Amino acid sequence: MRTRSQTDTSNAWARYGWLMGAIWLVFLYFPITALVQSAAPTWALVLGWLSTFTFAASYLTGFIVGLRSPHGRERPVTLWLYAAAIGSAALTIPSIGWAVTSFTPFLMSYASYLLTAKAHWIANTAGPALIVFVVATAQTRGANEPWPLLWITMMIAAVNTINSWLIARSSAADALRVELATSEGREAVARDVHDLLGHSLTVVKLKAELASRLLERDPAAARAELDEIVRLAAEAIEGVRGTVTGVRREGLAEQLTATTDAFATAGITLDVRGSASSLSPAQAIPAAWILREATTNILRHANASHAVVAFNPGTISVFDNGRGYGAAAAPDTGTAHGSHSAGNGIRGMRERAAAAGAELEIVGTPGTGTKVSLTW
Repeated sequence: MRTRSQTDTSNAWARYGWLMGAIWLVFLYFPITALVQSAAPTWALVLGWLSTFTFAASYLTGFIVGLRSPHGRERPVTLWLYAAAIGSAALTIPSIGWAVTSFTPFLMSYASYLLTAKAHWIANTAGPALIVFVVATAQTRGANEPWPLLWITMMIAAVNTINSWLIARSSAADALRVELATSEGREAVARDVHDLLGHSLTVVKLKAELASRLLERDPAAARAELDEIVRLAAEAIEGVRGTVTGVRREGLAEQLTATTDAFATAGITLDVRGSASSLSPAQAIPAAWILREATTNILRHANASHAVVAFNPGTISVFDNGRGYGAAAAPDTGTAHGSHSAGNGIRGMRERAAAAGAELEIVGTPGTGTKVSLTW
């Protein structure tokens, strides 16, 4: 089997979010200007330049590493890089003196986006307070008040606070959506198990009663009924096992692996295009259910030799080159790929898509294959 997968373990925010931190490097203008104008000894200037570059490297590395962690959960290395940035800034004091406070906006933003909420409040309160102190004591030190830096610092404190609040709200909302989607999925599975066992056990009960009546007058017929009970019980057990396995594999990555294995067993080649991380955690749960049902339909009804699973932001699509969605089959009438059971699966997919606030589209032509897409 041939599988093409563009594996990506980090989402776009983790890959490119550090650019947000890089934007703030424009404020290195202040310490660099102070270094250029400094009359400090050569050793102090060399130390100041090296420390400034070390500060920038620690700051950017912290953003690259830290944005791969959930908001408000810093990694130990992120704390060490923050400490390195503070130490590097302190080493510029011999060359630029009080101008070292121009590093304050960086430290405030770092704490807001890469550390905890407590660190945000400490840094974004202490930063403006420090600049206010510098402004208030500038005349006594014979220096000019750094008014521009004060306004910039206060603006950054406000922006950081608003952004941190929005990010925290977004994270909380996404976690709630994941919880709701998981709960809805479990309720659907509970209904499936209830319906499956209810039907199977009812039939088993009737056949057991019949076998009991036939046991003395027609042992052969009674044995046939007992054999049928064994078969029905095995089917019920397998059905429950399959449903419960679906719950365990509700993760999109796990379901993609299961789909890959199933197609390999059936001799169907599979292409995986894009990355599952294109979907948010809340979208991934219903997407996993749709992928599982689409996989089942392809295996049972499509008679396909090739399939494609494609991921794009907010979209998952499943293609196959099988017999296609029948021209006489309407999605809501219960026939797809020429099968009533496939139609039941499609109705289930539509229900899950509607519950997830997404749109399910099924397009196919006899002989050319079928495309199933779930889009938010």
